[in-house]
Amino acid sequence: FLKIRDGMSIGSSLYDEEGAKIVPEILAKAAKLGVEIILPVDFVVSTKFGEDGEIKQATVKTGVPDGFMGLDCGTASNELNRKAVMESKTIIWNGPMGVFEMKSFEAGTKTLMDAVVEATTKGVITVIGGGDTGTACKKYDTVDKVSHCSTGGGASLELLEGKILPGVAALDDAKEKPQGLRGFLKKLIGA
Repeated sequence: FLKIRDGMSIGSSLYDEEGAKIVPEILAKAAKLGVEIILPVDFVVSTKFGEDGEIKQATVKTGVPDGFMGLDCGTASNELNRKAVMESKTIIWNGPMGVFEMKSFEAGTKTLMDAVVEATTKGVITVIGGGDTGTACKKYDTVDKVSHCSTGGGASLELLEGKILPGVAALDDAKEKPQGLRGFLKKLIGA
């Protein structure tokens, strides 16, 4: 997003050129609907995808230097994310903030997880979308501290988009269903 919106240098970070083509459309739609998109303002970067590289901080202003890759959000970004969570009524989280499997790059994910758990204790509906975020939930022992932790990952997002998933369709078609999975999820997130 930052490379497209601001022309920010991303060094040797992963970049999905095809996926990036829809960024302007997403930003325009969000602006039209009055939806705030929170993007990182600082980063933890490294020369290697591992903890044995040179690790330092970068900002949107400096960009990610050549030869470095962004592997986590920085502390200012973590605070922005925490503030957004604490101001929300429903959280649907799909995708970790950084490479949480490595200690040097887990702060963004751990900080967000702590905020999501805290928000849950205050009555906020919190849904972990599965995949790597579900794995983070297990790592931090928070599966039972959020409203729902899916194992579906991308399938969770497709369901929320309104796509018909074969397994969900089969459940919806079952004779003995009080409300179906779709009804349950709608009730869970208040849609």
